[in-house]
Formats: sequence, structure tokens, C-alpha cells
Amino acid sequence: MQPSVEPLPSNEWRTPFFVIAGIIAVSVVASLFLAWLVYYHPPVDVAGTHLAFLPALDAVLNALCAVFLIIGFRYIRRRQITAHRNSMFGAFIVSSVFLVAYIVNHLLHGDMLFPRAYPTARFIYLWVLLTPHIFLAVVCLPLILITFFLSLTGRFPAHRKLARWTYPIWLYVSVSGVIVYAMLAAYR
Repeated sequence: MQPSVEPLPSNEWRTPFFVIAGIIAVSVVASLFLAWLVYYHPPVDVAGTHLAFLPALDAVLNALCAVFLIIGFRYIRRRQITAHRNSMFGAFIVSSVFLVAYIVNHLLHGDMLFPRAYPTARFIYLWVLLTPHIFLAVVCLPLILITFFLSLTGRFPAHRKLARWTYPIWLYVSVSGVIVYAMLAAYR
């Protein structure tokens, strides 16, 4: 005789507060570390001779992430769940590798400043592109982690609701990261 399986009460499907608080705490610590690294830590390789390819690698990884996100979005629209999941894991892995390369790049070379010789391009770079890119990158980290947590724990209705916000923000951060690199490379 099979034991009866009763549905879980609705409160069993709620995400524990400590999980969300932990993800937000990790995100805040990571963001503060990156801000310190970019704006206060003196670069180790001021001449930029070691691993000079890292900014280009970061741009490629951001572009790959955007491709994975768009493909994953198309898969979920077609209800191809496994393909969607694989694409999202691809985006997550590429973003994680990006983060490591970004940290190493800024540890070695510091922050790359946009030249003042091009005031119009500098305005577009700083205020139209870079400011929302940085703000949304900070917001995006906990959104990505929580969205993944909801998916991995089978909370698909909550996952869908949050993914509607996570997807466009993550896509914007990935695409604008490529544009930030392209503008810095073009005006250097």
C-alpha cells in the first residue's frame, strides 16, 4: 500500500527570510568589495602590461551572456524548459567567469577613465551609459541569485514573477558592458 502524499501547506513553499537576507548580504558585500577595488585600491600593474587582454575578454563574456539570455528567453517562450535551463546556466557561468576576470583586471590595472578630450562622448559614456550600468549591475546580482534559487528549489510561479524583472536588467547590464568597453577602446 502506497503512503498518501499530502500537499505541502502554502507556508512550506515560502522562501525562508534568512535565504533572501543571506543573498542580499552577499550581494552587498560583493558590491562594496568591487567599489573598493575599482575606486580605492591602487593598481598592481599601472603600466597595464600583464594580462592586457582582460578588458576585451570581459566584453566577449558580456556578449556571450547576452546571447545565452536571449536564447534562453526564446526557449522559455516555446516552453522548452530543459533548453531554457541550460541557457540560463550558460549565462550564469559566463557571468561568473566575467566577474573573476573583472576582479583580476581591476586588481591589476585599476579603473579605466574616459578621456576628457571628448566632452560629448564622455557625457554619453558617464551619464547615459555608465551610471545606469553600474546601478543596475548592483541591483542585478541579488536578482539573479534569488531567481536562480527560486528555480532550483522548484518555486516556479515566484521564479517567473521575478524573472520578468531579472531578465531585462541582466540583459541591459550585459549589452551595456559591451558598449562601455567599445567606447573606452574607441576613445583611448
